[in-house]
Amino acid sequence: MDYFAHESAVVDAGSVIGKGTKIWHFSHLMNGCRIGDNCNIGQNVVISPGVVLGNNVKVQNNVSVYTGVICEDDVFLGPSMVFTNVINPRSFVNRKNEFKQTQVRKGASIGANATVVCGVEIDKYAMVGAGSVVTKNVPAFALVYGVPAVQHGWVSRYGHKLKFNQTGEAICPETGEVYQLQGGECILIPEPVN
Repeated sequence: MDYFAHESAVVDAGSVIGKGTKIWHFSHLMNGCRIGDNCNIGQNVVISPGVVLGNNVKVQNNVSVYTGVICEDDVFLGPSMVFTNVINPRSFVNRKNEFKQTQVRKGASIGANATVVCGVEIDKYAMVGAGSVVTKNVPAFALVYGVPAVQHGWVSRYGHKLKFNQTGEAICPETGEVYQLQGGECILIPEPVN
């Protein structure tokens, strides 16, 4: 094995686990999930069949990642956050053929105890505040929070709230990267290759 799994973790046959990934106490990775390299799967996490996690994804404790979720590289899933996969669940109606896809793009972060309703896209480097309920798509670099989650500004790739000047430019205080508002979107100038 090129990954670490705690002795109390359950990794079903048919799971694909990348090199350097760590799986901690009482977690269950189900048949058919695909986990990238250098991921960290916290304790008491469930990763359902068909879930795809890219490289360097961090899944904190008590997270449920249900079928239909795809997370790209460098995604952060905060403690006890949860995804749904059916819009109108009923225990007596089998809707496994109605799972909706949820896409979390590169570098996005979802805070502790947030809920992401299925069928949405959280775009690259967006930040979802703790306790939020995401019911619609979140733009790249957007900062959203609340119930339901609404946008409260923009953040840099490094998670700093951006302050735009009169010409629509902002600078990340940590990296010096320049961001620009163009047509209601936040763009990193120049756009990074990776």
